[in-house]
Amino acid sequence: MAAMSLTSLRGKLFKVVDEVIRSGLPAEIERKGHRLKIALETEKSKLDNLKPHDCIVGDPDDLIALKVAEWQEPDHL
Repeated sequence: MAAMSLTSLRGKLFKVVDEVIRSGLPAEIERKGHRLKIALETEKSKLDNLKPHDCIVGDPDDLIALKVAEWQEPDHL
């Protein structure tokens, strides 16, 4: 959708908002040299907030064949 002035938006606000909802494309408004957008807000998954961590020391492939007896839990507490 092409950028429109705030005055133009005022006359057709409900139509513009309905079009944004229908199409999913944001509407652009231009005001005093600045561009603004009316856009749908998408819900983020809580998993999107997770940050990757490098917390495995050594070769991760060694964990696949690890046996509980080899772990020696009391020694590592």
